[in-house]
Amino acid sequence: MMLLEIGQAMWGDAARAVDAIAYAPTPTPAPAPKEINTDGILNFFATKIVPILLAALGVIFIGRASKGEVSRVLTSSAIAIIGLAFVAGAASLFFFGGSLVDLLFK
Repeated sequence: MMLLEIGQAMWGDAARAVDAIAYAPTPTPAPAPKEINTDGILNFFATKIVPILLAALGVIFIGRASKGEVSRVLTSSAIAIIGLAFVAGAASLFFFGGSLVDLLFK
């Protein structure tokens, strides 16, 4: 008996909720999404973030070299230069990838 009463109460509440949703005013359409300024983001990283990271690497390398760990400094420098080459390659593909695909698949 109690389960029947609970079911009827839930059915009544659900019916009122459906009515409320049906009579609710329709929302205005959302404005069109704005474009992301990717040039500004890349410019920010190139002018603000990259110099700070390079300065931090330089401080680490100078600190190691002053301790006499020149071989580690040379190894780390080579790894950093190779990493920068990969980053530069990725950036060039980002900028010129579309034209390279058009050139290869004409």
